[in-house]
Amino acid sequence: MALQESFEKQGIWLFRYRGVIPIIILIIGAALYTRMKLVPGDSLIEQQPYEFYYELFCLLIGLIGLVIRAYTVGHTPRNTSGRNVERQVAETLNTTGIYSVVRHPLYLGNFFMWLGPAMLTGHLWFILVFCLFYWIYYERIMYAEEQFLRGKFGPSYLEWSETVPTFIPRFRGFVKSDLSFSWKKILKKEKNGFAALFLIFCAFNVSGEIIQNQSDNNLVFLAGCAISVLAYLILKLLKTRTGVLNETGR
Repeated sequence: MALQESFEKQGIWLFRYRGVIPIIILIIGAALYTRMKLVPGDSLIEQQPYEFYYELFCLLIGLIGLVIRAYTVGHTPRNTSGRNVERQVAETLNTTGIYSVVRHPLYLGNFFMWLGPAMLTGHLWFILVFCLFYWIYYERIMYAEEQFLRGKFGPSYLEWSETVPTFIPRFRGFVKSDLSFSWKKILKKEKNGFAALFLIFCAFNVSGEIIQNQSDNNLVFLAGCAISVLAYLILKLLKTRTGVLNETGR
């Protein structure tokens, strides 16, 4: 099989499981975080005076990813930039808004959302390995996705891709989005990520304190977890029992 077809085949497979495979990284990260609490000298941050602020910085990195995802999803029409896993779906080609500065903004957002927990381990080598793994992993997915878009939109896609970078944004060519921002779509589509981010940070923090037989939990993580989980439950109820979050074309 030629390398081009091999990359595309791998990307299609990884696309289907893109929400599952990163959990492996999370499990490894949790193991390293546990080791950090058991062997403090093995980490760059454990029992350091800046540890609390470093943890908040890690959360900020994750939230930046969430904001990127929210901005992207909030400006896109229905059946684009979704969470579909069985196959690629794109009724239209997004070229304005954040898509005028980077071709894969959702994957950029995912990177920061996962980078936050990876940084929380306090192991520089793991952070670097995570970045390398993420690039190899998502490079295949982006390749398969671009093959799909190129086949569907032809010259329009090629013209857009020639001026917009793949993963690192270039803001010089920003074009205002054709659609207004939809809070309803964000509340309906991104509630999972918001709750998951705070759950991960809270789980790491609480487990670390239990391991060390302490109770000095990060109140920011605890409060954020409680608020995000409550918001998730309310929004889930609204989505399944009412139509208040529905919006035509979004």
